[in-house]
Amino acid sequence: MRQTWRWFGPQDRVGIDDMMQAGVEGVVSALHHVPTGAVWSPQDIAARQAQIGRRRDGRPSGLAWEVVESLPVSEEIKKQKGGWKDHLEAWKTSMRHLSAAGIEVICYNFMPVLDWTRTDLAWERPSGARCMRFDLADFAAFDIHILARRGAAEDFPEEVAAEAARRFAEMSEARKGQLAGNVVFGLPGAAESFSLEDVRRHLAEYDGISEERLRANLVDFLSEVAPLAEELGMRLCCHPDDPPFPLLGLPRIMSTEAQYRKVLQAVDLRANGVTLCTGSLGARPDNDPVAIFRALADRVHFLHLRNVAIEGTAVMNSFFEDDHLSGHTDMAAMVAAVVAEERRRAGAGRADHSIPMRPDHGQDILDDIGRQAQPGYPAIGRLKGLAELRGLCRAFEHPLAGGAS
Repeated sequence: MRQTWRWFGPQDRVGIDDMMQAGVEGVVSALHHVPTGAVWSPQDIAARQAQIGRRRDGRPSGLAWEVVESLPVSEEIKKQKGGWKDHLEAWKTSMRHLSAAGIEVICYNFMPVLDWTRTDLAWERPSGARCMRFDLADFAAFDIHILARRGAAEDFPEEVAAEAARRFAEMSEARKGQLAGNVVFGLPGAAESFSLEDVRRHLAEYDGISEERLRANLVDFLSEVAPLAEELGMRLCCHPDDPPFPLLGLPRIMSTEAQYRKVLQAVDLRANGVTLCTGSLGARPDNDPVAIFRALADRVHFLHLRNVAIEGTAVMNSFFEDDHLSGHTDMAAMVAAVVAEERRRAGAGRADHSIPMRPDHGQDILDDIGRQAQPGYPAIGRLKGLAELRGLCRAFEHPLAGGAS
């Protein structure tokens, strides 16, 4: 596995020097300041590459921008409304510019309205560590009582809706504001952020868009961009829904192996691939991320290795970001499967035999607490996860292991 690290740009409180000390091999980044639907210019791409290539004191870092996460797909493209065709052409132009700069892997997602959803961004664990959490009853309180979405109560089990009403009745105005802010939280430096009115407007525009229609829109998008990626020698990889079950009355189309298969078969090019996120897929009990990886391994272009602890047996449930080697996903089995796939690819002479991986998320521990880094992206918590994953990888790659199977 090629060990990478996500960096949000110069405003990120975990910097280039930090990732160098973590021993990473490459960097995952994006131009979050560029408005969605606009072209990523060669100048902006080169500027980000130069930032990654320099340490704090100006010396070379030896690191390069290797994976884009993400080149955002606009709501207009997802809904096929408004100026979606112009946005599609801009996406293709950005691809060409990234390819000319030597970047081959683009991670993106096709989640409607919100890229990811959590109710707590710094939930305290018994150890004193902080982590992100999705609490189903708190989310229901947001959906039913704060957002006040029509019909929201019917989308939750009766007991969850009742608990949501009880919690909302006890919430202070500060907690209501905090919960709403957590649910619509954006990336640092992003060109756009959502208000509650923005969310309501987007939800209204998804009226009548079913799972089948949204999938068809994704296939139309990929039918345009995947052949170009193939021509340019690039790899596109769709991130799973996070969490992988319907929220806010919106369709979900990348939450299970079966849903991935439909899209991969519809646009059957190697450039059309998967970002295998063990945390996102692992947030529902009927998903086995290791089995999903093995089933889709030929088209997995990027790995997010993280773990979540699920607090229920239903598809829709509460969960929190656990340690990398704990939680729903058997991470030892996962890394063994990745090492085996990389050996298979190397034997077949594939140039992409080493799959880029980043230790996704992580708990805030030690000096992370107080650093105020991007939620889910601490320095020490991610370093701990990377060290554990690196140890597993080295063990399975070692001749004494006899080869991972």
